[in-house]
Amino acid sequence: MDLEQESTIAVDEGDTKTITEACNKLIRTQKQIETLEEQLKKTKETERNLSEEKIPSLMHKAGVSMLKLADGTSVEINKKYYARIPVSKIEEAHSWLRSNGHEDIIKNDINMSFAMKQDNEARSLAEDLRQKGYNVKQKTHVHHGTLSGFVKEQISSGNNVPHDLFGIYVADKTKITTKE
Repeated sequence: MDLEQESTIAVDEGDTKTITEACNKLIRTQKQIETLEEQLKKTKETERNLSEEKIPSLMHKAGVSMLKLADGTSVEINKKYYARIPVSKIEEAHSWLRSNGHEDIIKNDINMSFAMKQDNEARSLAEDLRQKGYNVKQKTHVHHGTLSGFVKEQISSGNNVPHDLFGIYVADKTKITTKE
């Protein structure tokens, strides 16, 4: 077998031109996506600044928390609570929740891997599986939405919650409701 003869492939110049054009279009499209994503990022930052800083500041200065515009649109400022436990503080945060009677918001997931045809064993309790030698992985966590709701409830009730453990961020947020 002559490899040189076998490796010679006739390529139609029209095909390579079409491929080149498609590749160039892909490159232009990818650059356009990058540009649009950067514009979106800047636009979202502008929206956040207006919603969380500028409008609340102007309304606080005017002494109002809600107002109606001439066209029927209502504008109000509400406190929003955000919380997420930093990875470095998970054990400490979970310990604080347990010590203060809030362990019910901690999810405790047990994941197990089974070979095929072990459906019946999968239905058994995790402790039974450990005793039988199965590898049981356990993970505790608090869903960020649950945590944010918990933080809002606690702060609104005047209870002290450690901000550093729960990565708490409280913001005034503008809510605009148009009349349609």
